Amino acid sequence: MPHVIDEAWLAGLLQDRALLLSDAGIGELATTLGTAGVDLGTGGLLPQALLAALDDTWERGWQPADVAHAARRQVGAGSVPLVVALIAEHARRTDAISRAPDGWVAQLAELGAREAGDSPVPTACHRLQRRAPAEAWRIALLLVGLLRTTPRIEVLVPPPSRWGAARVRPDRPAADDDRALRRIRGLLAKAESTEFAEEAEALTAKAQELMTRHAVDAALLAEATPASTHVGTRRVHVADPYVRAKMQLLAAVAEANGVRLVWYQGLGIANLVGVPTALDAVELLFTSLLLQVSQALSTAERAAGLRSAARTFRRAFLLGYAHRIGERLTTARRQATAEAATERGVDLLPVLRSQQAAVEARAAELFPRVRATRSRASVDAGGWYAGRAAAEQADVAARRESLD
Repeated sequence: MPHVIDEAWLAGLLQDRALLLSDAGIGELATTLGTAGVDLGTGGLLPQALLAALDDTWERGWQPADVAHAARRQVGAGSVPLVVALIAEHARRTDAISRAPDGWVAQLAELGAREAGDSPVPTACHRLQRRAPAEAWRIALLLVGLLRTTPRIEVLVPPPSRWGAARVRPDRPAADDDRALRRIRGLLAKAESTEFAEEAEALTAKAQELMTRHAVDAALLAEATPASTHVGTRRVHVADPYVRAKMQLLAAVAEANGVRLVWYQGLGIANLVGVPTALDAVELLFTSLLLQVSQALSTAERAAGLRSAARTFRRAFLLGYAHRIGERLTTARRQATAEAATERGVDLLPVLRSQQAAVEARAAELFPRVRATRSRASVDAGGWYAGRAAAEQADVAARRESLD
C-alpha cells in the first residue's frame, strides 16, 4: 500500500528513533521519498529536524568541528556541505560570532560557517537534491540519525545554552606565541614539502626544539606571574583508516610536549589537555607528521617491491614510526630543556614539574573515569621495523642553529 506523502507523516518519521537507527529502514524510506519526488525542503521539516537534533548534540558536549568530523566519517563526504550549512545557520540564529567562546568561533571560521547573511540551509538542501533523489534522502536521513544518537562526551567548551550576552571581540595584535607558532609552522611546512627523509627529520627536530624552548619561556613566565598560568583543552580528529595507529603517533607527540591525551574509541576524536602554546604546537606537529609518514610509507612499499601493502604491514609501519618518533622527540625536548637551563642559569625542573602537575590535575578533573588501554593485537614485524627505520633517517637531537 503506497504511503501518502504529507507533512504530518514525514514529521513523524523524522522523529522515529528506531527507524533512523536502521540502515534498512533508512534505505527503504529514502527510496519511497525519492520515488515520490519529495523535496528535501518540504515544509521546512527536514531542516527543522536537523537543527533541533544539532541543538541537542551541542548540549551533549559536541563542538562544530566534532560534528563535521563525525558526519564525514559516518555518513560520508556528501553530507559535509549540509552539516556546515546547519552549523552556520545555528551560528546565525544564536549570534555565535559575538557570544560563543573563542575556540568555538575559531572552529566556525575553519569550517567556513561564520559568514553573515541569509540562511544557507535551503541552498545546501538544493545542492544535495542534485544527486539521485533516493541518495539525497539517504544522506539526509543518515545525518538526522547521527545527530539524534551522538553519545554524551565531556563538555570542554560551554555549549550555546551557557553563552552570555554579545560582546565585542577586540582585534588582538600578534603576540610572541603567534610568532613562535608561525616559525614552527614554517619549519613543518618545509618538512612536508621536501622529498628527502633526512631533511624532513632534521626540520621536524628543529621544530621540536623551538617548541621546547617556547614552552620553557612560557613556564618561566607562568612561574613569575602565577595568575597567567592556564591549562586549556583541544580536540583533534583522526580520520580512517588505521585510527588507533594514528592515535599512537598523536600520543607520542603529545607526551613529548607535556600534553595529556584522552581519546574516544569509535569516534576518532582525541582530547588534548595542556598549556595553550603546547596544544597549538602538538596539533601542528601531528598534522605534519601524518603527511610525512604517508610519504615514508609509500617509499617503504616501493623499496619492498609492494604494489599494495597489506593492512597489517601499514598498521605496523605506523605503530613503529610513532614509537620511534616519540623517542626522538622526547630526546630533542630533554636536550633543548637542558641547554635552556644552562643558558639561563636556572633549574627548570621544578618549574616544568609544577606546570605538568597543573596539566595532570586538569585532565583528572575533566576525565575522572579515564582508563589506560593497551592493544594486544599482533604486529607485523616487517612493517614495525620499516616504520622505525623511516623515523630513524636523521639525528633529531637538539640543534644550535638559528631557528629564525
